[in-house]
Amino acid sequence: MPILRDVRTARRLVTRLVRSRRNRRELDRRLPSVDVPDPRSIEVAVYFADGPVNMYQIRQWYAPLAKLAKEHPVAIIARSPGTMLSLLEEAPVPVVYARQVVDLERFVDEQRPRIVLYVNQNARNFQMMRYGRMWHVFVNHGESDKMYMTTNQFKAYDYALIAGDAARDRLSKALWDYDLDRRTIAIGRPQADHFAGAVPYPSDGRTVVLYAPTWEGDRPAAAYGSIATHGVELTERVLASPQHRLVYRPHPRSGVRDADYREAHQRIVAAITAANAADPAAHHVYDDGPVLGWQLADADVAITDISAMIYDRLAVGRPLIVTRPVHPDAEVDEGGYLTAADWLHAEDAPAVLDRVDAALHDASQTERLRYWVGRYFGDTTPGAATARFHAAVERLLARWHEVARERGADDARGDTPTAPAPTA
Repeated sequence: MPILRDVRTARRLVTRLVRSRRNRRELDRRLPSVDVPDPRSIEVAVYFADGPVNMYQIRQWYAPLAKLAKEHPVAIIARSPGTMLSLLEEAPVPVVYARQVVDLERFVDEQRPRIVLYVNQNARNFQMMRYGRMWHVFVNHGESDKMYMTTNQFKAYDYALIAGDAARDRLSKALWDYDLDRRTIAIGRPQADHFAGAVPYPSDGRTVVLYAPTWEGDRPAAAYGSIATHGVELTERVLASPQHRLVYRPHPRSGVRDADYREAHQRIVAAITAANAADPAAHHVYDDGPVLGWQLADADVAITDISAMIYDRLAVGRPLIVTRPVHPDAEVDEGGYLTAADWLHAEDAPAVLDRVDAALHDASQTERLRYWVGRYFGDTTPGAATARFHAAVERLLARWHEVARERGADDARGDTPTAPAPTA
């Protein structure tokens, strides 16, 4: 079996190499025709060093960034050729390709951004964070009670934009000597103001169940994924009911590390195809598209793992069930919403339809949701989070100009980001 694993690993490496070379050739062809932002025209940069598999982390920021760009010019910095190709097709703001550190140096020298936003904790973030005279701001790609949300890496950034009181308390407990008042700004969930996409099924009275599991994780402490433990059973039960519709939206990395997890995912996809063939009116959905919004807003009940999807759903304020991790080493922080979660254990998966019905009609569960929505996100009135996001950017820009004046920075007195640097 070790030999078989080595062969599979070799095949994956060869596939990645071929794909990378193909992407680079395509970029070489396209880049000469890509518009380059004018010098000193970008105030806010978004740094994204990951490959296409993690594009979901930047995609959820597209709409908020497009809105922000109407007031302050924004550009996304891409480091991966595959990511750059995708961003050229999708991104609503300019994209700059910086494959090498020298390309980053050129961007910083030409643009001198005031703020750089980071949506994840990629180790290559430090290649950008070496540059001073700008605020490095962690915005993350979701809100959750994962241990990822309390990593000491928060201290590496000048500031962090967090969701609300729950995030603040979480960081306060986990991080030593971290100045929350100065270095964090609560903005809620601006993505929730931009839930997008058309519902791909009719409104016909079926109860829509969203099953949105996370991936298997890269270590036992983060083994939150339920596809191999709960998923096959619960999806088969939903698919077998003529009163229910399944929307299956797995994490993009599902099955990348674990063969059993990948096989369970493939069984679910095949079962959806078979159920739709047997009953075309069912309109069950396997959703692996880039748009996130309609799934959370429309589903009558959502079933998620411990992941950011819990908190995206919380912002909607509609029924939610959370799968309980099976792995004994999975770290579950029950100091927040998870103390009140409607847990679905693996042995309960056969009764999932009863649980869905209870989640829909239990008024006490709805009341608990309202409390936790406020604790995690504050005011969820449409537009409120976007206003707080913009206010945070304005605050950071004002602070930048204040410090630049104190330091005598050469462009501190420019009224706009395109203002020429004063001569000595």
